[in-house]
Amino acid sequence: MSEGVERNTRAIEESVVTDFEDRLSYGGYLDLSTLLAAQRPLSVPEHHDELLFIVQHQTTELWLKLVLHELGAACRLLREDQLAPALKCIARVKHIQKTLTEQWSVLATLTPAEYSQFRGVLGNASGFQSAQYRAVEFTLGNKNAGMLRVFSAEPAALELVSAALAAPSLYDEFLRSLARAGYPIPEAILDRDVTAAWTFTPDLVPVFAAIYADPQSHWAAYEACEELVDLEDNFQLWRFRHLKTVERIIGFKTGTGGSSGVPFLQRALQLTFFPELFAVRTEIGSVPEG
Repeated sequence: MSEGVERNTRAIEESVVTDFEDRLSYGGYLDLSTLLAAQRPLSVPEHHDELLFIVQHQTTELWLKLVLHELGAACRLLREDQLAPALKCIARVKHIQKTLTEQWSVLATLTPAEYSQFRGVLGNASGFQSAQYRAVEFTLGNKNAGMLRVFSAEPAALELVSAALAAPSLYDEFLRSLARAGYPIPEAILDRDVTAAWTFTPDLVPVFAAIYADPQSHWAAYEACEELVDLEDNFQLWRFRHLKTVERIIGFKTGTGGSSGVPFLQRALQLTFFPELFAVRTEIGSVPEG
């Protein structure tokens, strides 16, 4: 028996560093003492499942921080007409989105009975108040200046969301890049008020129709269009999974932040970031009348 135990033990190699008295350690680099102390359940006595709820939302915020980092880089690269590196950033965001969507399955293990035992300690705290999520939506073009008042009591959050509102969206930067590359982007789009939410612009559809009609001649733009479609698809899947998880756990109760809950989330599914990239699909392969 003792020999079996020994054979099932991996010896520490002599070269492995074990003395961290004056060296940077894994925990030190990641500041784990701070990170792992940030989960502070408020239920008394502490409910077993509150930790799940906190970890779920904190990890989401960490991923959103990285999404904003990558989208910010993509916007800058598009301004510099570096399309390929910008698409690399977008590709990373797409993988993060898949992780965020899958993450809902963990929270879905929380039953209505379990959640009801600590939901009261949330007060009016709600994901609706996530400044990073709002900044992501603004960066993708779904802007709403009225949202700023939600963050009026948090200067750092207000600054983050205000900056995202004032800056051109990812789509704005993409269209400006296309214009500099010689594509006939309507002047009204290039001069638009970037603090306003993007609305469907029919005059843009023929531009994309020409790109999709001859992908080989417009490969870079064609690839970028498809990457943006992927980005929106992933976002919609995340929204839908969010909706179904909420419905599964609280049914049609109102949200802690005061929203109508599921109906409010259902309306979000009607929002779109890049409507012309979906509208052009109706035009592709259509036979002209007459």
